[in-house]
Amino acid sequence: MRWKQRQAGLGLWMALMVTGATAATAVPPKGDVLLVPDRVWTADGDAAHPGWAVLVHDGAIAAVGPADSVKAPADATRITLPGATLMPGLVDLHSHVFLHPYNETLWNDQVLKEPQDYRTLEAAAHAKATLLAGFTTLRDLGTEGAGYADVSVKRAIDEGMIPGPRLFVATRAIVATASYGPGPRGFRPDIDLPGGAQEVSGVDEAIRATREQAGHGADWIKLYADYRVGADGSTQPTLSLAEMKAIVDTAHLSGRPVAAHASSDEGVRLAVEAGVDSIEHGYGASEATFRLLKQHGTAYEPTLTAVEATAQYFEHYVPGQGEPTARMKEAERAFRTALKLGVTIGNGSDVGVFTHGDNWREPANMVRDGMTPPQALHAATNVAARILRRSDSFGRIAPGLRADLAAFTGDPSTHIDDLQHPVFVMKDGTVYRSPAVTP
Repeated sequence: MRWKQRQAGLGLWMALMVTGATAATAVPPKGDVLLVPDRVWTADGDAAHPGWAVLVHDGAIAAVGPADSVKAPADATRITLPGATLMPGLVDLHSHVFLHPYNETLWNDQVLKEPQDYRTLEAAAHAKATLLAGFTTLRDLGTEGAGYADVSVKRAIDEGMIPGPRLFVATRAIVATASYGPGPRGFRPDIDLPGGAQEVSGVDEAIRATREQAGHGADWIKLYADYRVGADGSTQPTLSLAEMKAIVDTAHLSGRPVAAHASSDEGVRLAVEAGVDSIEHGYGASEATFRLLKQHGTAYEPTLTAVEATAQYFEHYVPGQGEPTARMKEAERAFRTALKLGVTIGNGSDVGVFTHGDNWREPANMVRDGMTPPQALHAATNVAARILRRSDSFGRIAPGLRADLAAFTGDPSTHIDDLQHPVFVMKDGTVYRSPAVTP
């Protein structure tokens, strides 16, 4: 029997496994479920609504509003979430499920020494941890040497084989020849090493790589506009404007958006001029360049937590203690500039550099660096859904949207750190985490 045909039973089994509930109390993926938290944050405004409830029917949101106005069928399963705020399932727009923290294993060693089969099993575990943390959607921006294995992980999740968030995958990513690791620097020049991404030189190769990745199942195309290729190890542009434009035009022709890794001012500017749909990192971008993002409607994922995490590993920084590092200050400056100018900012953390399931750190860092808690929540819900072109599917709590929901003890719309305490997770109407289920 195919996995899709067994999905209902597997959804029930997974709910049992991750919640510790008994067979008598697990929530089936079909039917009516009434969710009664202390408050509901819908993403349609900034404030949470006390005393509201949400009705889910066959995997979709059927009603939301004051509890006495939401009429549930008599046989609906009722789940109460005392002390909690129910909100749309969170979205992380920059993840790497095939990576794990660099203080455990350096990037080079993960790519060179961990077999792809092992890394795929790791990715499944990372996907589960992410889902249980309340993040029901990920845009995964590159397998970092694991080929097209993200397409298989996405399929396994979609078919109910393993628990995990909705995945939007970018497969191998595209880089300029000899610009991305492992190597060529630091290794013998006569060794043919596996690469962390697909290398191209010239417009024709750029077009071919884009088509190949799309053909293998990429939802997004990712390119590297710059990297540490300067003679002194500095970050400099890699792909030319013509190469990037060829990638963007080819991807757009097939209906696929493009994300660009870009850290330098020149790299960001070239990527925006090439027509990419989102900029990742952007730490060195000037105010003039951020104005260009605003003008073009290009989204920005600041990945503040990646900078913080590498400062922890390699510069002895302790979060919340001591002076931020120079790179952290640079990232904060870029973020505050984008925020001031009204650039579209999505929640993208670069998780994989740090521990999967700790995705809450990025919204918390965005608040630390100038956002209000509601702004950070919007960046991780309805704004992120808009960047993914899926506003009609998820990202808000509204009738007709898919039932991707998460609840947290406390109220993250006033205290963002409450995102550390998930108590309930539902994706597509299936419960994966719940403190109590009352039939």
